[in-house]
Amino acid sequence: MRETMHAYRTHTCAALRASDVGSTVRLSGWVHRKRDHGGVLFIDLRDHYGLTQVVADTDSPAFATLDGLRAESVITITGEVKARAAGTTNANLATGEIELFARSVEIQSPAQELPLPVAGEADYPEDIRLRYRFLDLRRERIHANILLRSNVIASIRRRMIEQGFTEYQTPILTASSPEGARDYLVPSRVHPGKFYALPQAPQMFKQLLMVAGFDRYFQIAPCFRDEDARADRSPGEFYQLDFEMSFVTQEDVFAAIEPVLHGVFEEFARDKAVTPAPFPRIAYRDAMLRYGSDKPDLRNPLEITDVSEHFKGSGFGIFARIVEGGGVVRAIPAPGAGTRSRKFFDDMNDWARGQGYTGLGYINIKGGEAGGPIAKNHGAEKTAELIAALGLGPDDGVFFAAGKEGDAAKLAGLARTRVGEDLGLIEQGVFKFCWVVDFPMFEWDEDNKKVDFSHNPFSMPQGELHALETMNPLDILAYQYDIVCNGVELSSGAIRNHKLDVMFKAFEIAGYSEAEVEANFPGMVGAFKYGAPPHGGSAPGIDRIVMLLADEPNIREVVAFPMTQKAEDLMMNAPAPATPKQLRELNIRVVEQAKG
Repeated sequence: MRETMHAYRTHTCAALRASDVGSTVRLSGWVHRKRDHGGVLFIDLRDHYGLTQVVADTDSPAFATLDGLRAESVITITGEVKARAAGTTNANLATGEIELFARSVEIQSPAQELPLPVAGEADYPEDIRLRYRFLDLRRERIHANILLRSNVIASIRRRMIEQGFTEYQTPILTASSPEGARDYLVPSRVHPGKFYALPQAPQMFKQLLMVAGFDRYFQIAPCFRDEDARADRSPGEFYQLDFEMSFVTQEDVFAAIEPVLHGVFEEFARDKAVTPAPFPRIAYRDAMLRYGSDKPDLRNPLEITDVSEHFKGSGFGIFARIVEGGGVVRAIPAPGAGTRSRKFFDDMNDWARGQGYTGLGYINIKGGEAGGPIAKNHGAEKTAELIAALGLGPDDGVFFAAGKEGDAAKLAGLARTRVGEDLGLIEQGVFKFCWVVDFPMFEWDEDNKKVDFSHNPFSMPQGELHALETMNPLDILAYQYDIVCNGVELSSGAIRNHKLDVMFKAFEIAGYSEAEVEANFPGMVGAFKYGAPPHGGSAPGIDRIVMLLADEPNIREVVAFPMTQKAEDLMMNAPAPATPKQLRELNIRVVEQAKG
């Protein structure tokens, strides 16, 4: 009995090799490129797997049909595998030793003129790319990114299961929760005037799974937040590796997730070095002092130093008055900057002003001589002491950020990044992880003149009830932690507060009564009355992990169908008005916003 050839393909466009020469095969795919070499037509045929060169001359019955095709038309080619002529092989292509001589062609779907090219990696405006995302996704880099994303998620799942976690699903339609961002609300048809909310995170549910006794939960969880876009944050929705564990300390959480993150990054890092476990732990206060950020990029070797004491009573009156008024002065070293022109220093000062600060002072050291207004007014002896304390060399520079502690720390952190980049100090080819730990439980809300939670209100305070009853709230630390890689925060996490008396006291300090806590969090409070284990977890962001591994500057490059910065889906025309019939069914009336 004669074997029938498959209707569309016997091989993929990445499968044929020199060993297949002489075979009659069938391929299907998209016309990637077309080249006419004087009566000989070359076509690169592309599918999900790769490219194969197809050739047809005027003797081929397929020539006329192929000659009339536009790029991105979908075709099926049947023909003979031939070896490429000497000197025409392509070592960069898996199929580069062969070509397919076309005997017949079937057009599956002709393409119209393209709004953006698929072949090549030319930049195109974002609105065009997102409106025609199905074309954009055919491009090699984006296609590879989405495939990488899938492989990363599969690897994470495998590694989490190996660590003893079990995957569970939590609801998408749920109640509004105070996660910190705006909810997406979903009107209920059967309960007029009431709304569900899409989950900002499965936080409540994963804690309730611990109360229910499931011990080690994880989920590749979709999360929905009505917040503005950033380079490392998608508007609308994102995915995270959500996990929670029972009967664990902070160190147990770290020990469980570090092998997963290290393993995934090592698997897909493409020869980049990855921080081995255990990852460094940096206290929040130290991170803000040394790096000016709670998500420090450890590829940058520069460390910030507090030099406030050096400017007490200084001849440089601006800094002296700041310190006497309770402010601080932070120094950012600039190794080798003394060999730069004065323009380098002035540009840094202008940049700081452009960031909304009053400026960035500096001392420029050339051949051991310190120059600039600060050195001149601070005095030679005190400047020498300052330079020695900072360990600066004879051709280094140093910048200064002065003001209220929070403002000075932020400016110093931004300046550290800019100096590191401008001087070429950022280590390349590495993924540097760290934990930022010991976040403050509370902070002072200047607008409302009250103590409020600084991070997650459901975290366990260090020292528990005793700390809440005896310490200044602003001195209390929490078992809260962030995992950071190359200056990108992958997630926040915490050991949860599973004791109702401790929880009620923490909320009382922040100005909430026990009745308000019960009313706002009925599910969690109700569950904790029936026995809750100590538990904790975290939720590293999938999108950010893939963004780092793909070495992409924007998260939209690793999401298959992202929205614009204004949270619009240009391809599907969303959001869109509801029909009058839909609104009537939902008992909703749209109120037009007042113009102007």
